[in-house]
Amino acid sequence: MLDRYIIPTQERLLRPFALWCLRRGITPNRITIAGFAIGLAAVPAIASGHFMVGLALIAINRILDGLDGVVARLAGQATDRGAFLDIALDFFFYAAIPFAFVLLDPIANGLAGSFLLLSFIGTGSSFLAFSVIAERQGLTSVTMPRKGLYYLGGITEGAETIALFVAICVFPGAFPTIATTFAVLALLTTFARWWWGWKTFAA
Repeated sequence: MLDRYIIPTQERLLRPFALWCLRRGITPNRITIAGFAIGLAAVPAIASGHFMVGLALIAINRILDGLDGVVARLAGQATDRGAFLDIALDFFFYAAIPFAFVLLDPIANGLAGSFLLLSFIGTGSSFLAFSVIAERQGLTSVTMPRKGLYYLGGITEGAETIALFVAICVFPGAFPTIATTFAVLALLTTFARWWWGWKTFAA
């Protein structure tokens, strides 16, 4: 819901760092993989109760996730392989953070964490399914034309998911309530994408 407003500003802020990377020969794919590894390190941190360390690692992951795309576009190196790597690792990372809270306390967080992961499957699969068919039909996103895949929005997008991660790291005791609330919103996003796909591809 907020990505279309945040991403242009994010790209402007990351441009100097992207130019620094280009001067040193740091490729977009290396940034993507490094960001993913750092993001996964948040799982043991959170699972062991080090929430602020986990949040810092999540923040670095998100910064690098934005940086790789800026570097790729400035260098003229935006490729299908890079887009695939970026989105595949992103979805795995998104699922890893709720899983960390389930590892932290399976009894208290297990049900809400499972519900949240279920909702992530809905948003992720509907996003990717729409992108595949849109690509086949030659459609392009009006709001996110520079993305490697057709970017279909919704109530819960990247910015809202990061806000979720911040909230559960700052208030870990409220994980069941926060996770359940977000899962409901994510399911609404899923249903909206199903409807939009049904309508868009009717012909």
